[in-house]
Amino acid sequence: MKRKYAVILGNLGNTRDRFCNGYKDNPSTMAMLRRAAAIPHVAGIELVGTWDIRPDNAKAMKRALKGLGLPCVSIIPDLFADKRFWKGSFSAVSAKTRRQALDYTRSMCDIAGDIGCPLLNLWPGQDGYDYLLCADYEQEREWLCEGVATLAREYPSLRFALEYKPKEPRTHSYLARMADTLLLAQETGCDNVGVTIDTGHAYVGGEVVSEAIVLAKRAGNRLFHMHFNDNHGSWDDDMIVGSVHSICYIETLYWLDRCGYEGWYSMDQYPYREDAAGAIGESILWLCQFDTIMQKNRAAITDLLKAGDAVKTSAFLRGVLAGGRAKG
Repeated sequence: MKRKYAVILGNLGNTRDRFCNGYKDNPSTMAMLRRAAAIPHVAGIELVGTWDIRPDNAKAMKRALKGLGLPCVSIIPDLFADKRFWKGSFSAVSAKTRRQALDYTRSMCDIAGDIGCPLLNLWPGQDGYDYLLCADYEQEREWLCEGVATLAREYPSLRFALEYKPKEPRTHSYLARMADTLLLAQETGCDNVGVTIDTGHAYVGGEVVSEAIVLAKRAGNRLFHMHFNDNHGSWDDDMIVGSVHSICYIETLYWLDRCGYEGWYSMDQYPYREDAAGAIGESILWLCQFDTIMQKNRAAITDLLKAGDAVKTSAFLRGVLAGGRAKG
């Protein structure tokens, strides 16, 4: 199966954190698009709403993407950095804020339809809580579900992929792991609501990505989108793919194939101090390398799963990582 690689356009721009408000100069949108198009294997672009695309520039962005031969594979509404949503978007206690979140996301849905983008990637990063006895978990989850369901019903031709993350910017996110995100997707009653796995978010949440892939498959093929990056397991460090979790990626690619995933392999990686195009390019090249290993040894991996012998699996991994041939 040929992989389809994409990149979030903002990955190529300025990066900041709570200590430094700008590690880099922010290039123009067109400069970032040209840099993205020059990264080997990149065939699609994800755009963040308001940051990259708005009603006033949607036509120009459509022309620019067409000129570069890069489709927009996903739009990510800014439900996380907009000050209006500082205490939640779809789950906000304020009815006015919930209406604003819906109306804003509707505008992104309209743009998606106009430019031929098939998917809205929803990361409601401010929807959660920080302190105990300060949140009505039942009511706020119901509002979150209602908001997503409303959009999915109003825009049946679009797919809505819920991206989960255990924490940050809130200490606890309502969409924290695969299981609770799948529950909400199913509670909407809409087949066009599914899940995005961000590998780094899954690692922080203590998940094994491959198992999360299987859960989404068993829930009715709810895996709509993939974001790739890496970290040390305690924070969303947005590191180069494979810099920490090399073996995990071999297994992840195996299970994506086995579960029939046909979506995009998108880089969601903010290289704080590294050259952005270089770091993102390395992530894609590492995925290509892991994919080559997996494809050459697919049958052997299937046999190892059946055997369940950790020693044999270890010997296999030593062999393939050293460039040798798998045994048994």
